[in-house]
Amino acid sequence: MKSKENIVFLGMMGSGKTSIGSLISKKLKLDFYDVDQYIEKKLNTKISKIFQDKGEKFFRDFEEKITLEILKNKNIVVALGGGAFLNKKIRNEVLRNHNSFWLKLDTVTLLKRIKNNPKRPIAYNSTNSELVNLIKKRSNIYSKALYSINCNDLTKKEIVSKIIEIYETNKVKS
Repeated sequence: MKSKENIVFLGMMGSGKTSIGSLISKKLKLDFYDVDQYIEKKLNTKISKIFQDKGEKFFRDFEEKITLEILKNKNIVVALGGGAFLNKKIRNEVLRNHNSFWLKLDTVTLLKRIKNNPKRPIAYNSTNSELVNLIKKRSNIYSKALYSINCNDLTKKEIVSKIIEIYETNKVKS
C-alpha cells in the first residue's frame, strides 16, 4: 500500500480548514494549499463574484480541475472548499490517496460563523433552516473522511496537536 502523505482538510465553510491547515503546514514544514484562495488567485476574482457572474456550475467544474491538480503534489497540506468533498471525483481521490480530516463543529457554532457572510455565497441570505439542512446533508458526506476531529471544545493548538499526533502515527504505520 502506498503511503498517504498529504493531509487534506474538509468540512463546512467556517470550520477552520484554512487556519488549521496553515498551522499544520508550518509545524510540519509542508507546503499549504487553500483551494478557494488558489482559485481566486487563478481567476483573479473573489469566489462570491465567480458565483455571481458565472454561476455555481462553472465554479464547481473549475474547483474539480484545480483540486485534482493540487492533489497530485506530494507532502502537502490542503484545505478544500466547503463543497469540494461533495464532488465524487475529488472525494474518491482524497479517500484513496490522502489523509483526510473532517473538522467538525456543532451546528450552532457553524451558523454563527457563516450566517449572512457575503464571502460565503452558498450561506449568504440563506435562512437558518436552509443552513441547518445544508450542514446535515454535507455532514453525511464529510463523515466518510478517514479521521473526524470534533473541534467544539478544543483550542486551535489542541486541534493541531491532535491532528499531528494522528498523522505521525499513521506515517509510521504506512
